Amino acid sequence: MTKGTLIGLALFLFAGCGTVERGTIPWEENSPGNPPASTPSDADENDTRSGKESGTFVEYSMPPSVQEKQEFLELAYNDWKGTPYLLGGSGYDGIDCSAFMQVVFEDYFGMQIPRTTREQLQSGKEVKKSQVLTGDLVFFKTGRTTYHVGVMINRDKFLHASTTNGVKISGLDHPYWMETYLTTKRVF
Repeated sequence: MTKGTLIGLALFLFAGCGTVERGTIPWEENSPGNPPASTPSDADENDTRSGKESGTFVEYSMPPSVQEKQEFLELAYNDWKGTPYLLGGSGYDGIDCSAFMQVVFEDYFGMQIPRTTREQLQSGKEVKKSQVLTGDLVFFKTGRTTYHVGVMINRDKFLHASTTNGVKISGLDHPYWMETYLTTKRVF
């Protein structure tokens, strides 16, 4: 290979990795922002991500596998890692915890969820802490009237927009999170 070919290949690989455009679903082959098929009849029978809208959530005929959820959450982390916390923010210049959950579920899973932590807290099915799974929303009561939300990436760690460090992964077993833990909700 020539030096020019190697440089071109390196630039292609560098440009092809990393940030996903806001509104893009990683597994969607069509244009950015397209949700998964809206009805099972419009989708391939073998496509586990197809579903239909029901209220604020998409009902999946077959939810994404644990491995798919982990891959999408890893992609979300790599795309948003270090984005600073900004109350009311919803972009790469700053984002709050509930907006980040909205972005993760919309852009990486094709699901609509409510905007605020309190609204998200009212959604989904409650799950015991000992039974958390990848993709579950985990909630914390961080003050007298304040709440925090993240999404489980495995049984021990969750992805969230931290008020002090921005988008990051934290352990559910950290003393602060153990003390403030409120509940877990499963939305798919």
